[in-house]
Amino acid sequence: MMASMAMIEQRAVRIPWPPLLHRVVKTVRARGLFEPGQHLLVAISGGPDSVALLLLLHRLAAQWRLRLTAVHFNYGLRGRESDDDQAFVMSLCESLRVPLHTVPLDVRTRPKRVSLQAQARLVRYRVMARLAEDLGVDRIAVGHTADDQAETILLWMLRGAGLTGLAGMPAERDGKIVRPLYEARRREILAFLDATGHSYRQDSSNRKLIYTRNRIRHEVLPVLSRIAPTAIEALCRMGDLCREDEQYLASQVDQVSASLVQTGSDGGYTIHRQRLQAETPAMQRRVLRNVLRRMHPMRRAPSLATVEAVRGLLSSKGAGGGHAIGGVRIRLTRNALAIQPAGVALQQPRSKAIFQVESVQVPSVIEWAGTGQQIQVQEGSPAEARRFVVSREWAMIVDADRVSQPLCLRSWRAGDRFVPSGMKGRSKKLQDYFVDLKIPSSERGRIPILEAPEGIVGVIGYRPDERFQAQNSTRRCLIVSLDGESTTEGVH
Repeated sequence: MMASMAMIEQRAVRIPWPPLLHRVVKTVRARGLFEPGQHLLVAISGGPDSVALLLLLHRLAAQWRLRLTAVHFNYGLRGRESDDDQAFVMSLCESLRVPLHTVPLDVRTRPKRVSLQAQARLVRYRVMARLAEDLGVDRIAVGHTADDQAETILLWMLRGAGLTGLAGMPAERDGKIVRPLYEARRREILAFLDATGHSYRQDSSNRKLIYTRNRIRHEVLPVLSRIAPTAIEALCRMGDLCREDEQYLASQVDQVSASLVQTGSDGGYTIHRQRLQAETPAMQRRVLRNVLRRMHPMRRAPSLATVEAVRGLLSSKGAGGGHAIGGVRIRLTRNALAIQPAGVALQQPRSKAIFQVESVQVPSVIEWAGTGQQIQVQEGSPAEARRFVVSREWAMIVDADRVSQPLCLRSWRAGDRFVPSGMKGRSKKLQDYFVDLKIPSSERGRIPILEAPEGIVGVIGYRPDERFQAQNSTRRCLIVSLDGESTTEGVH
C-alpha cells in the first residue's frame, strides 16, 4: 500500500515536458535520429541553440536512458570572449553533471581559398568524429535549427548550387551526425530558454555583416518573412523535397552508369563516349560527378567547374592527348573517355600488377603513386601533434613507442588484418573492411597502408589501427597526415 502511494506521489510531482521537447522527440522518432539507451556526444558552443539542445537532451536522458557527453571548441578568435564562453559551458555542464571535453583549436592556418568559417567547420567535424570513435559514441548531436537550414539553402542558392546544395543540411548525416532541433525555430529556442530561466552566450561575430551568412540572417530572411510569413518553413520544406529528389536521381544515375562506366584494374574508369554524349546534360554531369567522387581519396565531390571541364572533352574532335583536370588524368579515344588517377600512367598495361612499397623515414614526405597524394610522417610531442592535425584533410597520431623501425607504405595484400579504431580491440580482415565501405576491388590497390614490424599501423585516409594510437600516457607521437581541401556542396 505504501509503495503504491509513493508511486502516486511520484506521478503527481512529475514535471510535464515543455512543448519544445515534444517537438524534438517527434523529430527524433520520425527521422530515426537516435534510439533510447544510446550514447550521444553533444556539441555546445554556449549559444542559445546548443544550450537548449543540451538542456532538452538532459531532460530526456532519464526516460530514454541516454548517456550524454559534451564537447566545446575554443578557437581563441575573440580573445577574452572565447574564454568566457568556455567558462560558461564548463559551469553549465558541471551543474548538469554532464562530462565535458574542451578542445582548443587554431584555424588561422588554412589552405588557400578556404574561409575561416569553412575551416572551423571542417576541423570541428573532424575532431568530433575522432572523439566519437575514442569514446564509443553512437551519435553526435549538433544544434542546427530550421532557421539555420533556411540560411544554408539560401547560401547555396546564391552560389548557383544544384539539388545537392539546395537540399541543405540533412537531419542525419553518415549515420553519425544528428540534428534534433532540425524542425525547431530559433524563436522557439529563445522562448524555451526564457521560460526556464537559463542564460546563454551571444557570439559577437554573428552580428558582423562582413559574413554572407550573417547578411542572409539579418537582412535577407527578415525581408522574405515580411513578404511570406512562412518563408523559413517553405525553404525547409523545399530542402526536404530536393533531398528526396536527389536520392531518386542518384538511383537513376547508378542504373545508367552500369551500362556506361567500366572499372579498370588500374584504379581508373573508362566511360563509353558516344553513349554518354547521347544522355542529357544533367545525366552527363551526374555520371561524371560520381566517377570523379569515387576517384577522390576522401570521396569528395568535384566542383562544377571540374565536371564541366571534363564534360567539355566529350565533344572534342579526334582522340589522344592527355588532360590533367581536378586531380585526374584523362585521355580521349574515338569511343571512350579514360579517366585515371594523376599518379597512374595512362593506358597502364593490364598485366602490370599494382603493388607499391615505399620505405618510410621519420621525418619524410612521400608521394604515393596510387593517388598522387603526398603523405607526411613526422615526430612530435602530443601537444604538437594535436595542434598540427587540425588543419589537415586526414591525419592519425601514433604512439611512437609502440612501433619500431623500419616503417613502410605499401599496397594491401590478401589476408591483411588490422584492428580498426572504435572496434574495441576486435580485428577485421582488410578485405572485409573495404567491402563494408563499398570500395571496388580495382581501387583497393591504390590505398596506402602504413606498416611496422608489429603490424598494420593504419589505412591511410581511412582508419588507424587501435593498437598503436596515442593514449593519455603517450610521450612521443608519430604524426601521419594527408593534405587537401573540400568544396563539397551541401555537406555541413
